[in-house]
Amino acid sequence: RGGRRVAGPTSPPPHAATLTMGKVHGSLTRAGKVRNQTPKVAKAEDKPKSPKGRAFQRLKYNRRFVNVETGPGKKKSPNSNAT
Repeated sequence: RGGRRVAGPTSPPPHAATLTMGKVHGSLTRAGKVRNQTPKVAKAEDKPKSPKGRAFQRLKYNRRFVNVETGPGKKKSPNSNAT
């Protein structure tokens, strides 16, 4: 009662029944299941390329500081799609 359990040389470790040896990530028969069952979506039409480097920094500066519309209420978020 209440003492430590001493394992003998022939008794298995106490956690041996809960171990699953080697089976961790599923079998290879299910490989690619999710990708194969998702519907194919057509590519969108080509849009003009966005400016890179210095030109993109200029575009951001103009968007944030030059063309600001000050109106009543809170400042409009740069992520808002409201017109």
